[in-house]
Amino acid sequence: MDVTLKGEKFQTNAQPPQVGDDAPSFAVKNLNEETVSLSDYKGDVLIISTVPDIETSTCSRQTNTFNDKAEDLKNTRIISISTNTLEQQTKWAESKVLSTDILHDSDRSFAKDYGLYIEDIDKMARTVFVINRNGQIVYREVVKEMAEDPNYEEALSAARHEEAELN
Repeated sequence: MDVTLKGEKFQTNAQPPQVGDDAPSFAVKNLNEETVSLSDYKGDVLIISTVPDIETSTCSRQTNTFNDKAEDLKNTRIISISTNTLEQQTKWAESKVLSTDILHDSDRSFAKDYGLYIEDIDKMARTVFVINRNGQIVYREVVKEMAEDPNYEEALSAARHEEAELN
């Protein structure tokens, strides 16, 4: 899939999963170096927010925005995944009160399995997925220009819709 970064065109390694697909399983590490997998969120609505580099302003804003909105959601968990190192993510999180899980994809397995890996810059494309409690993708946004923010309200609205289905 084609994406751009400040106008320069890049290609992801594959086509990301579509709405209606089952979310591919994954195993990545959290800030405590514990392995976290998709099955850990079964039964919850899940927002997966991916960023190319948590140390940049847009990526930091995206992670902060979803972190701030997490408290407004009742049955939704939010995870933020980047290819940053544990040390970079830990430093970023030092001054934050986290309501989300910050996960690092050190071996790029998540990025590759989700068709988001950009080999030329060794980063992951900026995306947001909403996964329903059955593990199916119900919302997907691949941000075409990686320097831009995703549509937070559309993703949150999709999660709220899925939460309403739980009642």
